[in-house]
Amino acid sequence: MENLIDHNESLIHRFLRYVEFDTQSSEESETSPSTAKQYHLATQLAYELRELGASVDYDKEHCYVYADFPGDPDLPALGFISHMDTSPAVTGANIQPRIIENYDGHDEHLDPEVFPELKNHFGEDLIATDATTLLGADDKAGVAEIMNMIQYFSAHPEIRHRPLCVAFTPDEEIGMGTAHFDLSRFHCKEAYTVDGGAFGIVEYENFNAAEAKISIRGKSVHPGSAKGILINASLLAMEFNSMLPERERPEHTEMYEGFYMLEKMSSDVERAQLTYIIRDHDSKLFTAKKEKIQKIAYEMNEKYGDGTVIAEIRDQYYNMASKMEGHMSLIENAYQAIRDLGFEPCSLPIRGGTDGAMLTWEGLPCPNLCTGGYNYHSRYEYASIPEMERSAELLIRLASM
Repeated sequence: MENLIDHNESLIHRFLRYVEFDTQSSEESETSPSTAKQYHLATQLAYELRELGASVDYDKEHCYVYADFPGDPDLPALGFISHMDTSPAVTGANIQPRIIENYDGHDEHLDPEVFPELKNHFGEDLIATDATTLLGADDKAGVAEIMNMIQYFSAHPEIRHRPLCVAFTPDEEIGMGTAHFDLSRFHCKEAYTVDGGAFGIVEYENFNAAEAKISIRGKSVHPGSAKGILINASLLAMEFNSMLPERERPEHTEMYEGFYMLEKMSSDVERAQLTYIIRDHDSKLFTAKKEKIQKIAYEMNEKYGDGTVIAEIRDQYYNMASKMEGHMSLIENAYQAIRDLGFEPCSLPIRGGTDGAMLTWEGLPCPNLCTGGYNYHSRYEYASIPEMERSAELLIRLASM
């Protein structure tokens, strides 16, 4: 894409331009960023920020874009963060966005009987795909809304606002969005991630998260002489999974209810590998879930012999709620800005994590704001144009408070 910028570009045109960039991250990669193609969007954003009058610090080694945009020096700086990568769950190459004008529930791919949330968008213009790729609203809607804010203040220097700090990160979708985030290059003490969904929701509670990798060793012999000797690792994998609470799976949980999710599995008679993600908002229940995994491994080793089952658990991120004390003005300001736009705000627990959770634990309070996107990580991802426009206005109002 050419390095051209229209200083009067609309929010939606900007978003449609950004989704043309394939920025899918990879869980299989050991590099940082995980995919080189994320650099293409990062380089473009760095260029556009400079053109709009921001001071840009581009970490070309790890693909982070930091920028400062001047504001009233008597006001404290405020940060806004979004991630550039898209989920590995569904391809992000050759995205063909389409605008559904005046959505009425009759669409080949977006059926309100399948996705009931769509009933709230009758009469709105939506952006979707042809259902062969994801859309990339997660989180290019957030990227576009932040850039729209910078464009707005660049075009209206007469409007008083806080000094603004912007950061665009790679690899958020694989849990590595803050792996090389340098707080010394981000010159503010409070910020927001712009990586949510429905307009009006402000998020500051998220899961505690861990990954459990289970390695199972079997013993293969000829089945004709297997009695008392054969240990089938595939069957042991099934046994291990059956010992976890069936109702504590994501398909049976909501709101503050935690879960175990079997994310990957491979096996034969001799070896089996299971990968789980463990989630809970409550730190005590989170610890209990991890202990449950280890207890099952212990019991199976008692039954089949030491070393048959090895459970390795790695914490990934923690609930930011406990670190938000003393910074609830971020939430109150967001609530007020949403009310000023004529809507009633609310907060829901994030059933996942954001860059903001990690940054909050590192000392940068960073709740999460809405973007107007839905059905993330899916071929049926879509964005509400009115909600995107309201989310963009929300950022401008917050920057002016």
